[in-house]
Amino acid sequence: MANIQKLDPCASPLDYYGSELRRLREANNLKQGQLGDIIFCTGSLIGQIETTKKVPTRDFSERVDAALGTDGVFSRLIGLVLRSQLPTWFQPYAEMESCAAYISTYQAQLVYGLLQTGDYARALLGVDHPNKVDEMVAARMERQRILAGENPPAVWVVLSEAALLQEVGGRDVMRAQLDRLLDFRDDPWVQIQVLPFSVGQHTGMMGSFTLLRFDSDPDLFYVESYDQGHMTANPQVIKERSVGYARLQATALSPEDSATLIARVMEERYGDQS
Repeated sequence: MANIQKLDPCASPLDYYGSELRRLREANNLKQGQLGDIIFCTGSLIGQIETTKKVPTRDFSERVDAALGTDGVFSRLIGLVLRSQLPTWFQPYAEMESCAAYISTYQAQLVYGLLQTGDYARALLGVDHPNKVDEMVAARMERQRILAGENPPAVWVVLSEAALLQEVGGRDVMRAQLDRLLDFRDDPWVQIQVLPFSVGQHTGMMGSFTLLRFDSDPDLFYVESYDQGHMTANPQVIKERSVGYARLQATALSPEDSATLIARVMEERYGDQS
């Protein structure tokens, strides 16, 4: 007789997802392989997800909902599952980010997470988390869903020119990433400015930071180090950083000139040089 792993649905969102998948599959009198045939995957994958050895994707969840007639149960649960794959110290920020009405961020070295392509994120996350890269990339892509929602936040990003020049994942990955930034030129809710090296010293030289504004809650200032993040609603900090951010915006290239620089770097540095 097969040794069926018992799950504690209270242990984590992933455990709950797996236990519900097993329960509802069995309620429909389907074996793992049969469900796999219906949703075009292997029975082994079904088993791995049911036993929390594999993290499901949103596409998988939507197909399971359709196959089992669960009225969107797994599609609603997947957001919580993927968020739980983020580093524990980052999860509070991700929760607040998803609720923000306005996001203003300065990025000193990297493209902001909400604007990253999957391949760019994979190259970054694979450095320190090679064994969890699939799950962490999926979680980062899940964060980006707020940009496509019915009421997306207004996002203003100031990128150091260094973020364009620091090659992440290779030339093809960088070209696709810069092309992704250019895709936001016509997005009314996302504005991107590049802070060129030529400005010299500036108020953001201490590092990246983000300001979150909400419709009815206090503003938040967020900054992170290698393995932890710090959020505060201290009014004095918010005031100082808001002024600093306004200076960065005033010093940076306009969104139009920034797009021109991004396009030039994309072609000259990462284009076809055969």
